[in-house]
Amino acid sequence: MQAPQARAFLVVMDSVGCGAAPDAGAFFNGTRPDTGANTLAHIAAACSEGRADQGRSGPLRMPVLDGLGLGAAVRLASGAEMPGFCAEPRGLWGAATEVSRGKDTPSGHWELAGVPVPWEWSYFPDAEPAFPPELSAEVARLAGTGGILGNCHASGTEIITRLGEEHLRSGWPICYTSADSVFQIAAHEQAFGLERLLALCAALAPRLHAMKVGRVIARPFVGAPGSFARTANRHDYAIAPPAPTLLDWVAGAGRRTHAIGKIGDIFSMRGISDLHKGANDAALFQHLMALAETAEPGSLTFANFVEFDSLYGHRRDVAGYAHALEGFDAAAGHFLARLRPGDLAIFSADHGNDPTWTGTDHTRERVPVIGWGRGLRAVGQVAFTDVAASVATHLDIPALGPGRSFL
Repeated sequence: MQAPQARAFLVVMDSVGCGAAPDAGAFFNGTRPDTGANTLAHIAAACSEGRADQGRSGPLRMPVLDGLGLGAAVRLASGAEMPGFCAEPRGLWGAATEVSRGKDTPSGHWELAGVPVPWEWSYFPDAEPAFPPELSAEVARLAGTGGILGNCHASGTEIITRLGEEHLRSGWPICYTSADSVFQIAAHEQAFGLERLLALCAALAPRLHAMKVGRVIARPFVGAPGSFARTANRHDYAIAPPAPTLLDWVAGAGRRTHAIGKIGDIFSMRGISDLHKGANDAALFQHLMALAETAEPGSLTFANFVEFDSLYGHRRDVAGYAHALEGFDAAAGHFLARLRPGDLAIFSADHGNDPTWTGTDHTRERVPVIGWGRGLRAVGQVAFTDVAASVATHLDIPALGPGRSFL
């Protein structure tokens, strides 16, 4: 057990998977199973072969996290070699496997925080219309409109390009979904109104949560036809975790908890003392850097960096994903240099999103578990829930979930 002044930083690199999970064959992108997906290894291979030279060039370079054990974690998880990732690990390293029946944001984050999902999520069919008539009618009633637009599976950027002008003309909200358990509503911040959009999503969320749909997501945008752009005012209305999570454990012990980025939405603000938001991952990393200096003794900082997933994974942009990984690795070095003796930092992920893969959906993968603050420690193959148990052990508080500490 650590002294009460020990601090913990749990950093989720959204979608940075490291090899297909044992049950990947039961998860699909279209008709193709996720067997063989490997976000990190496939990006590294593309870089080494000169297939990811837009905006960057050459082999993938992540010396900070590789120095802790990232390349070793990928080899452990999948047997795949990462070209250029040959450092002897100096930190804590391993790979984690999920048991929840989903490859989505809430499932991965909740399980990392000690709570596997005990139910099957509901999904909307990839058909048009995608939504039951009574649900579409309820959205229109709550919005005060004659109907809805979209009613299909779609990319968020594509659908506002396609339907934004009709939205401005009709005033009807644009509703769409994906392979995730989500219901998304896009609307123009000025013409429809941001507060009106947020109120609509908040009013609709209880109905969707009762259906075991994981999230209702407000997707505001601005601009005119030909130049529509989503804004940073996205808000997720997520179903609440089914049991107390790591955040609740820490708060219940009288400690401070800091949530960076989407963590507040994902955990419905439960167990969170302070929320730190930003327009993009660069702004969120500034919060992480500041908290390395100012976070209280005994506190937990839980961060999500979403742009690997939202900007590059779903869009199958290998070069963009590689560039983001390299930028994150450089920033991670500056963050680690600010930590104090006794601190623990763990870098992990919630699922995969292999940008070389078929389709646009997440991929079912194991995730790396890379740590600073405990010296060299090979933890092997662990469970997602073991991450929460280990953070609790470091903070010297009871671990109330099913995980086992690897510290």
